[in-house]
Amino acid sequence: MGSRVIAGKEVQLTENGFLVDPQDWTREMALEIAKEEGIEIMTEAHWGIIDFCRQEGLEAGKAPSLRAIVNGTGVSMKALFELFPKSPDKKVALISGLRMAARCI
Repeated sequence: MGSRVIAGKEVQLTENGFLVDPQDWTREMALEIAKEEGIEIMTEAHWGIIDFCRQEGLEAGKAPSLRAIVNGTGVSMKALFELFPKSPDKKVALISGLRMAARCI
């Protein structure tokens, strides 16, 4: 575990770089993390997924699985990979301030 300043706020991170306390998350942090993950502009489609994950994931303590995101948002798996290229499960979790779900689609 370590700490890091993201969008002007010092937060604790797990050994894999996820927020220890999802309550520390802010939309400003999400924008900064998204840029680090290669997403320069967060569109309404991105925010819809992030907002869904925050809502669903805070209770569970981790981001929903990709299948749960697809089923819960109506976004296709293909669109999810287009919005969050290469590793959408990891990127969605990082940007939404949650830990990553088990890899299962």
